[in-house]
Amino acid sequence: MTDKIRNISKTLLSNNWYTLNKYSFEYQKPNGDWEQQHREAYDRGNGSTILLYNSSKGTVILTRQFRLPTYVNGNRDGMLIETCAGLLDKDNAEDCIRKEAEEETGYKINQVKKIFQAYMSPGSVTEILYFFIAEYSDDMKVSDGGGLEHEQENIQVLELELNAAYRMIESGEIMDGKTIMLLQYAKLHNLCS
Repeated sequence: MTDKIRNISKTLLSNNWYTLNKYSFEYQKPNGDWEQQHREAYDRGNGSTILLYNSSKGTVILTRQFRLPTYVNGNRDGMLIETCAGLLDKDNAEDCIRKEAEEETGYKINQVKKIFQAYMSPGSVTEILYFFIAEYSDDMKVSDGGGLEHEQENIQVLELELNAAYRMIESGEIMDGKTIMLLQYAKLHNLCS
């Protein structure tokens, strides 16, 4: 904790889907003066995401699904190509992402590697996202994936060559931040031959 913040108060604004709070606090500026500030912070919990890759085939597994926030902000059909991801709930980050990978992609992954963690939208969202990679093979496929019906996910599973997926960043077909970060990691670390 820092000594440059004091007198923090929190007011609940919404507890509908997740939690939106308004924080009021005093912040000490570099010149030593204190100023009153107000910020809203959306708390949806922390999450995990994973890039499944097959080094011998040179492929990655991505998902495609409708995302309303992108639709209302200019994404013409609302469909977004992404890496598999999910909220932690009561699970730790590794257990969460293994479970999500199986539900969304149909691949049962045992070995995952955490590569980093990041705040994805620190100006308004409290979430920390834990980033993982794991190698997959065809024999790990245990179902069609697609997500859970009661969560209304309707996920399409995509197997793409890493180079093709990487070009989709430039073309604008892939616009999801976490996915771009993981694809760049894969490219930088030569995960696929």
